[in-house]
Amino acid sequence: MSGFGWRIDARGARAVPVAEALACEADFVWVHLNTTAEHAQAWLRDAAKLEPFLIDALTAAETRPRCEKMTAGAFLNLRGRTDEELDSSDVLASIRIWATRGRVISVTRKHLVAMDAVVQEVRDFDVKDPGDLIAAFAAAITEDLDPVVADLGDTLDDCEQKLDMHRVFELRRQVTRVRSEAINYRRFLSPQRIALERLASLPGDWLGDDDRAHLSAAADRAARMAEEVEAIRERASLVHEELTDLRAEQLDQRSLLIAIAAMVFLPLTFLTGLYGMNVEGLWFAKEPWAFDAIVGLCAVIAIGTVGFFMARHWWRG
Repeated sequence: MSGFGWRIDARGARAVPVAEALACEADFVWVHLNTTAEHAQAWLRDAAKLEPFLIDALTAAETRPRCEKMTAGAFLNLRGRTDEELDSSDVLASIRIWATRGRVISVTRKHLVAMDAVVQEVRDFDVKDPGDLIAAFAAAITEDLDPVVADLGDTLDDCEQKLDMHRVFELRRQVTRVRSEAINYRRFLSPQRIALERLASLPGDWLGDDDRAHLSAAADRAARMAEEVEAIRERASLVHEELTDLRAEQLDQRSLLIAIAAMVFLPLTFLTGLYGMNVEGLWFAKEPWAFDAIVGLCAVIAIGTVGFFMARHWWRG
């Protein structure tokens, strides 16, 4: 089964196999499982001796960020970026955490990008209790998402600067992508902020005052990011409306040019159609100069019609 364990006490932090993580006493033990539900359920039931409802929460297939007080600890679900492939409906992978005094058990199905930063903090002995570990996860996830959200805003800034009638289709694709990603991120960031705030306010002596302060700070960062994503979503909607207006204006101008061309050729078509009839009685039909006269008359009519439209500035709509 894929995973790792850490034992932390006054002497420092030591990495241990999952099978040995709970065998000896330590001030703080962290066990992380990165595996399928079946393998995790077996270990959580047989080795960790967790209750069935906790096992179900830690191995659930569909999860959203939330925090619940359970027995002597708390269950927390967070979402962060992953470098593995996800379903189209999800943009962030989940980490499920069961925390109580002196022990944290976490489960993921996909490798979180923020995991490496958290493990490094544990290795550097910056994490000494469950509150420190959860705060480290919250901070690392938010720090990892910051540049992604910033890139969405920069892409939208570029689209706003390039608003042009001749680049409507290209810009609409970019704006639609930004708006879709912002909606997906907002779907997880808003409940994640609520989950962290609730954890910081939960009763229990296994969370110290410094831990609660760190969790509140992480919740504030998540709230700021959620607000930024919401602003990006609203801006993307406005830019999309402007592009739609530009597209409508482009179609109106093209329709106007087609209408003007039709108006120019309408009298010419009538005149040439009239003299194309095989009937007697057409004026000057038998004169040798009649063809040149008809061509000249058509040219005069066309120039006059175009000049009228230009004088009225109909070419610009």
